[in-house]
Amino acid sequence: MILPFYLIVALNGKVYSVRLLSNQWHSIWITVKAYLIALAIMMVASFYTRTTTELPRLTVAVGSILSIIFLVVSRYYFIVYRKAIVGGEPYSVALIWEPDQPIPPIEFSVKIAAEGFIDPERHDPMMYDQLAAALGGVHNVVVSCHPDRRNAWTHALKGACIQSEILMPELQSLAPLGVNMHGAMTALVVSHGPLNLVDRVIKRTFDLAIAVPALIVLSPLLSVIAIAIRLETSGPIFFRQDRIGRSNRVFRIFKFRSMTVEGSDSGGHRSASRDDNRITRVGRLLRRMSLDELPQLFNVLSGTMSIVGPRPHALGSRAADKLFWEVDGRYWHRHAAKPGLTGLAQVRGYRGATVVEDDLRNRLKADLEYLDTWSIMRDIKIIIMTFQVIVHKNAF
Repeated sequence: MILPFYLIVALNGKVYSVRLLSNQWHSIWITVKAYLIALAIMMVASFYTRTTTELPRLTVAVGSILSIIFLVVSRYYFIVYRKAIVGGEPYSVALIWEPDQPIPPIEFSVKIAAEGFIDPERHDPMMYDQLAAALGGVHNVVVSCHPDRRNAWTHALKGACIQSEILMPELQSLAPLGVNMHGAMTALVVSHGPLNLVDRVIKRTFDLAIAVPALIVLSPLLSVIAIAIRLETSGPIFFRQDRIGRSNRVFRIFKFRSMTVEGSDSGGHRSASRDDNRITRVGRLLRRMSLDELPQLFNVLSGTMSIVGPRPHALGSRAADKLFWEVDGRYWHRHAAKPGLTGLAQVRGYRGATVVEDDLRNRLKADLEYLDTWSIMRDIKIIIMTFQVIVHKNAF
């Protein structure tokens, strides 16, 4: 009963597309998601056709678990060992290049020099026949040609019946994600949210499923910390600071106050150092064990933060006396998702003061990698790894 629904959802979700062969974990997640959607559709259909009472629930449950296990295992091993299974790369990509034109630094199944018999400006049947013969069995062709000949290659490849692409190195600085049409005019897609609507719902549900129980379980500890802060120094228990959040919007973050009131830096112009005299005795213990970050669970509840994501920075944060966005112009790209209590950069050990510019670049590289390869399974993995770095040499 599930199979027809699964095939429809899987094909619509491009589960069998070539691009998924480059990332087994993303491919596995898309496949499992397609199965769960198909299962939900079947259950709804069964409910409205009044056949739910006839469904053997144990059989459906056990069958679904086994189906997911077999889907995960089979897809993982096919992607990892696909060349050995089919005797080579299952998808063939050809390159056509003209003299003195750049060649992408990747492996192509077929390389064709566009000289002599293949000339897109020769509009005769024999040339098109020779081009078709050269591209026989190819799933995708990439053309590296002179800019003046792009129109000719476009016309020549329109009838090739395979996916055809023309290299445009001058667009590399824009890093386009695709092409869109507005009436008769073409536009480059240069940005979109890293998560679609379904993924955002999944991530938000995941955040609440962790934040709500965590606040309930940790409430005694939060109370003890609050009392300890108040007993040592007068002033507010919480430290509030403006930080950069999703879509580069400024939001207010909550932390347990770990410094004296007069030493608190609301602008974030000065990073905490190992022997910082602004940090209180209670604050030093909290920072060493990252307990000062716990109030950010309230930010998760309010929707300004997530459990996992790029860590939010203060507006005045600096690396080697430069504002973060002055070090690397891609800094603003990291805010395409909600900031998190923990992130890929943190579990890789990139935390603490940003003394040199590379301290920021390392974090930025990890943050952008997280956005490009997000999956709920990776969030779970990062959370597990976070417990290994809660006590860190750079936590001060």
